[in-house]
Amino acid sequence: MKNIVITIARQYGSGGRTVGKMLADELNIHYYDKELSRVASEISGINESLFVDSDEKVKKSWKNKLSLISTIYDGNVKKPGDADYTSEENIFSYQAKAIKMLAEKGEPCVIVGRCADFVLKDYENALRVFVHADHDFLMQEAGKVQSLKGKELEKFIAQIDKGRADYYEYHTGHNWTDALNYDLCLDSGKLGFEKCVEVIKAYAKVRFGEDCFD
Repeated sequence: MKNIVITIARQYGSGGRTVGKMLADELNIHYYDKELSRVASEISGINESLFVDSDEKVKKSWKNKLSLISTIYDGNVKKPGDADYTSEENIFSYQAKAIKMLAEKGEPCVIVGRCADFVLKDYENALRVFVHADHDFLMQEAGKVQSLKGKELEKFIAQIDKGRADYYEYHTGHNWTDALNYDLCLDSGKLGFEKCVEVIKAYAKVRFGEDCFD
């Protein structure tokens, strides 16, 4: 099997995580979601709880694009003893380093969220996917795991997605939902999870060769 890294960004309730897990299970390849915090902690020496605490959310606020420039990931990491070693930006940088290590490891895998599409934008073996759906489908799926209903659930979904969008912009300088960031944008409400998996596999075979999963 070729070393293909499939990154999946997703709206809350779209089932992007489910699609990623189904894909990884079907192909019998590694699946990374919250486990990235552990991997990043191991290579950095920074306590795992700090990665969990910063997971896909931004604590700081920025008021303009000029203040955003200094936060955009540039590939560098600070070392123990450096100023801001445990800053939000450096925690993201070590997480990005972990993502790159996985992509270079030689083993195919699925990585969910964490701006992996941006981190691996120059990697030829990266297949970048965004999973989205319409309002009713998001409400339906989110309602299966949340006790909230109606406007409260709608507000909850909006807050989660705003957090992901802010996190993405803060560390990449780009719009999270911009189709230009991805190779595939899939509407899970129209396709269903199984067909999303099939589309990703079909695209990979066109791009990387029919034998890419052999």
